[in-house]
Amino acid sequence: MSGTEGETASLSPAASLQVWLAHLESLHPRGQGGIELGLERVLRVKDELRQHPECPVITVGGTNGKGSTCAYLEAIYSLAGFRVGCYTSPHLLDYNERVRIDRRPISDDALCEAFGKVEAARQAAGQVPLTYFEFGTLAAMEAFRSQALEVLILEVGLGGRLDAVNAYASDCAVVTGIALDHTDWLGTTRTSIGFEKAGIFRAGKPAVCADPDPPQSLLAQAAAIGADLHLLGRDFGYFGDRLQWTFWGRAGLRRGGLANPGLRGACQLRNAAAALAVVEVLRQRLPVSMQATRLGLIDPHLPGRFQVLPGQPAIVLDVAHNPQAVSGLAENLADMGFFARTIAVVGMLADKDIAGSLAPLAGKVALWLLADLDVPRGASSSLLEAAIKAADLGGEVECLASPVQAFERSAELAGENDRIVVFGSFYTVAAVMRSMQSGR
Repeated sequence: MSGTEGETASLSPAASLQVWLAHLESLHPRGQGGIELGLERVLRVKDELRQHPECPVITVGGTNGKGSTCAYLEAIYSLAGFRVGCYTSPHLLDYNERVRIDRRPISDDALCEAFGKVEAARQAAGQVPLTYFEFGTLAAMEAFRSQALEVLILEVGLGGRLDAVNAYASDCAVVTGIALDHTDWLGTTRTSIGFEKAGIFRAGKPAVCADPDPPQSLLAQAAAIGADLHLLGRDFGYFGDRLQWTFWGRAGLRRGGLANPGLRGACQLRNAAAALAVVEVLRQRLPVSMQATRLGLIDPHLPGRFQVLPGQPAIVLDVAHNPQAVSGLAENLADMGFFARTIAVVGMLADKDIAGSLAPLAGKVALWLLADLDVPRGASSSLLEAAIKAADLGGEVECLASPVQAFERSAELAGENDRIVVFGSFYTVAAVMRSMQSGR
């Protein structure tokens, strides 16, 4: 018996959450940050568990906007009186954030119990080497099964076609948008990425695409399998101003007088419209009042998405980590009004398009405080510095050993009329949030 198998034998649902998470990291050679696409492993354990959700399942994929769309749907259906399970990733501060029941993170005890059931099934299926994400996905579904839920909302981790979430057939699938990210796994063009993301569509089931210009590969895949495709601009859409907006859908549907979404940023109208398109196509199975819709759009819970903290200097937290997301961040920053200086606290993963992600902020940052990211695939601050200087993005540059040190440096240097923007990775934002919570 290997060392890992010996440790496995001693684990039980009574083990602490941290022990279980360490075990998840040990099961696959690539550890927590490891990626290995494919459904064969997760399906073997899923079959052993006999997981077959009985309530409607909504699967949400896309390069950006997945988390926001899930948050709107979670809020709308919860406020409509349904019992909702929501599975998202990654988490910011605590793993429990990934698995929510009725908008509340799952307890350690319930999560460990689900981990124990997945581990038993994994061993029974032949010691399947699940990845961290695969194990977590199976555990989330196991936890949901014991809760008599009425709707499940599942966020795709990476891509779609070969992602662990796609082991579960959806009653409605959403692709929020398609841009270049994870190109080592999904391909280097929107055509290849669109095909991968369209893999979550199902024959005869509604599929919502909120990309304003979807690649032909996505359209072709939807047509090939006979999905009921709802396209932004053709089957649904929105219009409005800074005060209110209107959603429109098929057959002359109008939902007007909507308050602007609770999550900030111009892109949020598109994410909110995608959520309302889902609500409309599932209204026969999951009827929702207009009051629940209105309240759900203004009351989503999603920290770290253009989150502006009160006080001076202004502090903005945003997990933007690819060119499309940082472009949105730059637009949102421009809408905030005047600030004497913008100070950027940045830490990124090395396998991201670093130059492309930082380019939208060219000439808009007075001081770059760059952090080493000491996590799997983390980039060094010197790598970020080289990208900024090569692209001549402007501003002064300092390199620091961690996001916390970079943020502390920003607090030392920022005046009350300045703005601090923390972005580049979930890891970066999470480290800064933890340091603020601990009072450092």
